Amino acid sequence: MSEGGSESAPDPREAAERAVRGSGLAALASGDQPAGPAVLAAIGGARGIVESILPGLLFLVVYAVTKDVVWSVLAPAAIALVLLAIRLVRRETVTSAIGGIVLVAISAAIALFSGRAENNFLPGFAINTVGLLAMVVSLLVRRPLIGVVAGLLLGYRNWRRRRARRRTAVWATIAWIGLFGLRLAVEVPLWAVAVSATDPTVVEPATSALATARLVLGVPLYAFVLWITWLLMRGPWASRPAASTPGGTPAEPPADGPAAPVEPAADDSRPPRDVS
Repeated sequence: MSEGGSESAPDPREAAERAVRGSGLAALASGDQPAGPAVLAAIGGARGIVESILPGLLFLVVYAVTKDVVWSVLAPAAIALVLLAIRLVRRETVTSAIGGIVLVAISAAIALFSGRAENNFLPGFAINTVGLLAMVVSLLVRRPLIGVVAGLLLGYRNWRRRRARRRTAVWATIAWIGLFGLRLAVEVPLWAVAVSATDPTVVEPATSALATARLVLGVPLYAFVLWITWLLMRGPWASRPAASTPGGTPAEPPADGPAAPVEPAADDSRPPRDVS
């Protein structure tokens, strides 16, 4: 509360740090051996995997059986609503479920209005394109996005001053560029074949192949790249819980290069100044 009773404006960086630390990604920063359990937690646990895979799997099965656009896109929407209802009944967090329903609803609307089942995947193309561009731009401006996220997660505000952290953040960001790029490189040509054809013997196999590719390149590939990211960054980005600042933020290890001479502190109770 600031002087005069007015509440100070929230710090956007602190809000971003709280959001990242409150996500499943925080599990990857909880220790040196996250392995399976922590990666599983980072992708939403078993429930998150089911909620991510089930709508797409249902689309594939219904389309393979009926070849009907309406049933193929309405079935995933229905199961997404059921999953949301389960969370509401159990009084669990519904943020991710609502996001999934919005995406399924937009996808279904595009497919229904166009009358083409393959257009159900257009929103996914948009999301992967945005992700790819964000990663590439972050490298061009020398702010690798994975490093930004890791800095928010671990509270390292001057991580770019360390060569090892910058280098691993660049390679991890390149790995995510590979994820988004691979999805687009495989799925867009299949969509193009389906949308440009009029013969059902071409459209239907291409659409089924597209749905299969979306499943394979979805959660499994995401979990694999997440694991690769941890392998790349676990050394240079290892947190040190024993040394922390008065505010609870993990203390930064000394920057690369020769150590600066130690000077007597004038006031030990004052938090260290952020030089970033």
